Amino acid sequence: MDKISFKTDIYMGTGALDHLMDLRNRRVFIVTDPFMIKSGMIHHLFERLHSSNEQYVFSNIVPDPPVEIVTEGVEKLGAFEADMIIALGGGSAIDAAKAMMIFAKKILNVEKIPFIAIPTTSGTGSEVTSFSVISDKEKNIKYPLVSDEMLPLEAILDPLLVKSVPNFITADTGMDVLTHAIEAYVSTKANDLTDALAEKAIRLVFEFLPRAYNDGNDLVAREKMHNASFMAGMAFNITSLGLNHGIAHVAGAKFHIPHGRMNAILLPHIIQFNANVEPGNVKVEATPTAERYAAIAKTLGLPASTTRSGVQSLVKSIKQLMKQLQMPQTLKECNISQQTLDEMKDEIAEGALKDGCTATNPRVPTKSDVIEIMNKMFQ
Repeated sequence: MDKISFKTDIYMGTGALDHLMDLRNRRVFIVTDPFMIKSGMIHHLFERLHSSNEQYVFSNIVPDPPVEIVTEGVEKLGAFEADMIIALGGGSAIDAAKAMMIFAKKILNVEKIPFIAIPTTSGTGSEVTSFSVISDKEKNIKYPLVSDEMLPLEAILDPLLVKSVPNFITADTGMDVLTHAIEAYVSTKANDLTDALAEKAIRLVFEFLPRAYNDGNDLVAREKMHNASFMAGMAFNITSLGLNHGIAHVAGAKFHIPHGRMNAILLPHIIQFNANVEPGNVKVEATPTAERYAAIAKTLGLPASTTRSGVQSLVKSIKQLMKQLQMPQTLKECNISQQTLDEMKDEIAEGALKDGCTATNPRVPTKSDVIEIMNKMFQ
């Protein structure tokens, strides 16, 4: 028996940000990053908050927020006596705000605070998930946190806020969406509802990510990518993810490669591993997972006369999409040397196998499997 519930109210489309005008008499703790301040993006929020609200802006957020930043935020939140949290930014700001909310409850004995997530990138889906990732910078380790208590009360998805996102970040975050959707679709916990969400997200990415990359002012493409992001997030919040993210969490921290970019480089190799149908190896019967990948290919209108050809069509289309987005497709292109890979691959493989996301991967990997995947990623 599966239980499915959606606890986050979603306000989506152009003008969704105006929902903030309904807030009155709140002590609002705003979690954001320095770019939101410097670029003036935060004024979109200030312009809509009623004068009866008091505000405190915590803008120390950095990519892959470390434990120390979260701890500092909890202290500031407590001192301000906030009764609402608003996170404005990408996945790092939203993840940090989630962690602050959880730690505030435990450390400060604060009851759960209403939390509104306002993403300014279309990628993590963090605005609708119970996941958060924080890091230990000294150890180069990322810690995924999972708790339904971290689910935002509301998510505001306004394409106005993503118009100015640079094209390379649009590419990285968009490929993160695709990875979320594909991993949710082949997860051991997938069901009919998550399949529907994942399939739609995948189609939206292939259709609208190149448009958003080529023209940031294309509000239709921006809105569709925002929608794809939260739908993929809703899917994997139910199914969890897989080995792609299991490796990416560890390798991304070790190699200092942006999360979405690391996921994208991994994705074709993970599909090949999970499908377990190497090109030309016709003697091996197609696996149920391979059939799932082939179903995605058919959904996209790709050649898929056989399961094996469908898998290869999907892999090829992902590589072509990455080429359109001018993304690196190997670790070597990310300036990772063979020596660095050799020094770190054992530790990465061990960490990936322990990562919670790996538990729902459709094929159980070994340490040697992960090392082989990383070797293939090199060049």
